[in-house]
Amino acid sequence: MAKKKLVVLSGAGVSAESGISTFRDSNGLWENYRVEDVADISAWPRNPGLMLEFYNIRRRELRNVKPNAAHIAIAELEKDYDVTVITQNVDNLHERAGSTRVLHLHGELTKVRSEKCYNDADGYSTQGVFDIGYEDIQLGDKGADGGQLRPHIVWFGEAVPNITKAIDYVEAADMVLIIGTSLKVYPAAGLYAYAKRDARIWLIDPADVNIGDKRVKHIKAVATEGMEIFKDEIK
Repeated sequence: MAKKKLVVLSGAGVSAESGISTFRDSNGLWENYRVEDVADISAWPRNPGLMLEFYNIRRRELRNVKPNAAHIAIAELEKDYDVTVITQNVDNLHERAGSTRVLHLHGELTKVRSEKCYNDADGYSTQGVFDIGYEDIQLGDKGADGGQLRPHIVWFGEAVPNITKAIDYVEAADMVLIIGTSLKVYPAAGLYAYAKRDARIWLIDPADVNIGDKRVKHIKAVATEGMEIFKDEIK
């Protein structure tokens, strides 16, 4: 018998328990940086050095953090379900926990590409995305096309190339788990709405969430605690 298809929509709240900070918790500041200075495409021409250093710091920090119990519990769901993780997170903690199918909506911190490698709704216009692990990028580091290397991150003001793939996965899902996301950042926040009418949907979040979809069952807990409740429910 084929396994049921389970899509996990994950956000910053999953990685927060590993010690990764989120800019939405800090009054518009992200580790003492203004979000518009380090996470908006309009800032790149003004101060690429600042943006490179910000993500260099994030990459160094990522080297030293570990997946938490929520990441591990999500990976373990693959024993019984056909799982796809669609994440807004740019870290690699889902992969390090053992999840084998992870779609990153907002890019990946350990990857870089040339600034000439533009992205749009259909993907990247040129090949040239590659993994650098936890190493730094400096001004003057160039891609094969001669363009300055930049983080492989989808900044505010840029298209989300993987959104179409994400919609396809959600439309085919029998079950959807939303975890660690405020459901405030679009287009990711609207993904669960593409689930078919008879899909079962859970939301794990410690805060009150105003969501009108009656299919959604709210587990009011942090990610690690909520995953234990979720696992008991689906047994």
